[in-house]
Amino acid sequence: MMFISDTTLRDGEQAPGVAFSVEEKIAIARLLDESGVDEIEAGTPAMGGMELDAVRSIAALGLSARVAAWNRAVLSDIDASISAGVDIVSISLPVSDIQITNKLASDRTGVLDRLVRAVEYAKANGLYVCVGAEDASRADAKFLYSYADVAMKAGADRLRFSDTVGVLDPFRMFEVISALLVRTPLPIEVHAHNDFGLAAANALAGLRAGAGWVSTTVLGLGERAGNAALEEVAMAAKNLLGIETRIDVSRLKKLCDYTAKASGRPVGPGKPVVGGSIFAHESGIHADGVLKHPGLYEAYSPDMVGLSREIAIGKHSGRAGLVHRFMNMGILIDDEEAGQILAEVRRRSVALKRSLSDSDLLRIRRALPAATRM
Repeated sequence: MMFISDTTLRDGEQAPGVAFSVEEKIAIARLLDESGVDEIEAGTPAMGGMELDAVRSIAALGLSARVAAWNRAVLSDIDASISAGVDIVSISLPVSDIQITNKLASDRTGVLDRLVRAVEYAKANGLYVCVGAEDASRADAKFLYSYADVAMKAGADRLRFSDTVGVLDPFRMFEVISALLVRTPLPIEVHAHNDFGLAAANALAGLRAGAGWVSTTVLGLGERAGNAALEEVAMAAKNLLGIETRIDVSRLKKLCDYTAKASGRPVGPGKPVVGGSIFAHESGIHADGVLKHPGLYEAYSPDMVGLSREIAIGKHSGRAGLVHRFMNMGILIDDEEAGQILAEVRRRSVALKRSLSDSDLLRIRRALPAATRM
């Protein structure tokens, strides 16, 4: 069993140009909850204003998912989270020397001191604490283990391993999470960024290594190239790794469509799991194959994620797909007529730079000499 901490409303919203209203944050939180995520990182209360209002409103919804808030290792940040009504806090500190020196202007001892003060304060206030190890993928391994040990002794409940700038590959992620789990009894959460297009793969590698938690965002929203996409991680964990989750994958399309609209980031037609064209088959060989048996060219059923299969007609189409499309319009065409139509289909598809619609196909057929039509 794996657990998902979705951070669309915090890390996802940090994508340039993405700014959710309070109402949109509440709506996304409800959809995340309906989809079955275990934890929603709702925002950063220390920002105050609309951000604090949003986190407070989400915490008061009475969702099945637990609601968390993100914090620096600063006591006033934790106070803001307490005022927002959450009972889970993520407390984040850098653990790589490059960030400790250049971001905090501190040293390793200073980081550990801040960690202890923040965690002990949060626990004294009755909060569940997830400690974030920022830039853990570039940290000295021995210091990372010390950080985990100090966090545990201070009372932390979970450790978030962050590949903050997305520099790991899945093989290395598996190794470092495996090694970390030997050295700490804390549950591990993997937080992966997508700078090399490996966030979902790295998240899965961390799960395979034994991490029990994974951090995601809807559609992979986030800074720079984004984060591990909720819909990709959930589907791959279930179907490729055989890991159970609480996610209802049939609800992911609705969640993704709403988040895309609210973020101003449209879902690409080829987006894994929820893209509008991922079950569209144009190639003659593929179209003929799925018409005979969908499993020949589909890893999972479109019904599973609320999509439908389409036989697209374009430059690469064959007779089987074309006959099928006309049959769906209630028109029977023979092999000779299909061949004549296909010649024009290919010409027009190249000229228009797209697949052809039913009306396009009907116009092509009407233009054929009457003697060639059935």
